[in-house]
This record gives sequence, structure tokens and C-alpha cells, in this order.
Amino acid sequence: MEIARSKGPKDLLNWDDIKKMKYSWNVACESMRLLSPAQGAFREVIHDFTYKGFTIPKGWKTFWTVHSTHKNPKYFPDPEKFDPSRFEGNGPAPYTFVPFGGGPRMCAGREYARLQILVYMHNVVTRFKWEKAIPDEKITYQLSSIPVHGLPVILKPHTSSDNYLYN
Repeated sequence: MEIARSKGPKDLLNWDDIKKMKYSWNVACESMRLLSPAQGAFREVIHDFTYKGFTIPKGWKTFWTVHSTHKNPKYFPDPEKFDPSRFEGNGPAPYTFVPFGGGPRMCAGREYARLQILVYMHNVVTRFKWEKAIPDEKITYQLSSIPVHGLPVILKPHTSSDNYLYN
């Protein structure tokens, strides 16, 4: 809110503003933790190994799911709860939050995506009021959670009489 209050209606964000958007990034990260942009990845087994009593032979393809990591209560207590504070300080342990992958295969566009997400969030929150088009829309659960009607929203420009930034 500090950034929004310091800007005029036509002012653009600058790099110093982006660096201050720590809580906004925590919100984005928690959103990606709950519903990751990627569902997982295939890997080819390079050596036979045993996992929980099962032998996985070299050459097999395995599929790791983001859900198995992001919703693990060992790393994220109360994993279904939306809690951006999980990302304060040092945040989650390494390789427990991986919407952009990790290690040598981490997405090269991670920082660009971060910039785009923060600029988008700032603009959609400061320039529009959100209203659900279908107030009691049901949610279905498939590979990922999907609103039945796609969660349509109506974006209305703020007016001077209802602009929360200046009240």
C-alpha cells in the first residue's frame, strides 16, 4: 500500500518500488505453492534404486509432483491454509518450494516472472475493484482445482469516491 499511496494514477513502478514489494511476493509465492504453475516433471532414472521397498530400475521414467512437495505438512504445516507469512525471513527449506524448479534445472526466467507477477499484481489491485461474476461458484477438483465456470471476474475502474488508496 505504501507504494500505491506514493504514486499518482499514471505513475509507473520503478525498480526501487519492485524491491519493496516483499509481502506481495510472499502472497504470489503462497499462491504458487497452493496451485503451482507446473504440475511436476518427468525424470529418467540413471541408477537402480530402492524407495520404500520398491526397486526402481535404471531407464524408467519417474514423475515427481509439485503437489507432493508443496502440500507436505512436514515442510508446510496446515498445508491447505493460505499463509503468505511462510515466506518471511529465509522462507521454506531448500527444494521444498519449487514452482520454478531447483538446482541446475531452475527456470532461467524466474526473476523475469517475478517482475511480471509483481507489476501485474500492483496494477490489477490499484486500478480495479474485483467482483465475482458468479458469487457462489462451485470448485471441482481434478489434477488441479478448477472453478466450474472458470472463475470469471468483473474488473471495474476505481472511482475517486471509492478509491481505498486515498481514504
